[in-house]
Amino acid sequence: MLKQIVQSKKLNDVCYDIRGPILEKANALQNEGHKILPLNIGNPAPFGFEASDEIISHVRNQLNEAQGYIDSQGLPEARRAIMEEYVAQGISDISIDDIFVGNGVSELISISMQALLDEGDEILIPSPDYPLWTASVTLSGGQPIHYHCDEQADWYPSISDIKSKINNKTRAIVIINPNNPTGAVYDKQILIELIEVARTNNLIIFSDEIYGKITFENTNFIPVAALSEDVFTVTFSGLSKTYKLAGFRCGWMVMSGPKKTANNYIEGLNILSNMRLCSNVIAQFAVEPALKNRSLGQQLTLPNGRLENQRNITWNALNNIPGISCVKPGGTFYLFPRLDPKFYDIDNDEDLVLDVLSSEKILLVQGSAFNIPDNHHFRIVFLPSADQLADAVTKIGGVLEKYQSR
Repeated sequence: MLKQIVQSKKLNDVCYDIRGPILEKANALQNEGHKILPLNIGNPAPFGFEASDEIISHVRNQLNEAQGYIDSQGLPEARRAIMEEYVAQGISDISIDDIFVGNGVSELISISMQALLDEGDEILIPSPDYPLWTASVTLSGGQPIHYHCDEQADWYPSISDIKSKINNKTRAIVIINPNNPTGAVYDKQILIELIEVARTNNLIIFSDEIYGKITFENTNFIPVAALSEDVFTVTFSGLSKTYKLAGFRCGWMVMSGPKKTANNYIEGLNILSNMRLCSNVIAQFAVEPALKNRSLGQQLTLPNGRLENQRNITWNALNNIPGISCVKPGGTFYLFPRLDPKFYDIDNDEDLVLDVLSSEKILLVQGSAFNIPDNHHFRIVFLPSADQLADAVTKIGGVLEKYQSR
């Protein structure tokens, strides 16, 4: 009898339900011939948000230059464009040597945790979070410690809760701004308070800013590193969202602040970066034309444009369903509505999402997938057309009727 091959115990507590069992069910339904509306992931391309012809043409013209390995930190011209982008945002004292380009922000988050954490080290992560952060900390042997973000305060972090969870094992704090899944965009005051917590407790700041250019109306995004010159800060961003190039898998992380204190850590990043030789070369040729043409970074969020209109329609429709409330997102592609537990009897939010999928062929993500300790939320993407979104929310409301408390 053949011995069963089992997965590593390191994966026991690793969870990434954005692409978990519910997606597997959606794929099975698609294989049966059903059409699924994917409101589960921030992937612009399927909904008619296409990358600039200027970027695509430039990349196509560089194919012959992308056949060999390059520096493990990335193309010099790509890193130079990234450096100039951050200097323009007020982040001083950085060079191309402070930048690592990777196969999307996801890979770089994983590398950044692997290089830092020993068994039992703790990382402060927002709740709700983007679950890759929690998964990466866990897989790297660390302990994710979730701090509360207050829905009644526009989903801003609770500074008092953060302070209560710091101990001698705490290595760093993760800030996700603009926030996925809530769409919150933090103002200068809360960023200063978060930086002060890091400064006082000698913590690294990891700032996930992949949605930094996707904000609406008069919402002002401020990069953390522009305010944290005396705190070692690692900033993440990439091409997937603003530049509608999710499939290119091209992201970056930028080191700023007192880098000399982090020389040994950065050496670890170099070891891990070298082990994979380099990231996708052809995708890196998209960085320079994307960042040099500033108008490309503004196309998604034009006032009264398609994306803002879709956000408003979806937000209004959700809030018109009895028992649902939703904080209006200042940025990103997402809404994170709350289901009033006094109005809806929901024991398991995964069952609710499966119900919506099975009956209406709409794919959502349950709130608990984002490491929030309740069953009263779900995340919905507002990338489809306004008509599709209005119809989807109506159908979701119909499914919810059978969950109403009697």
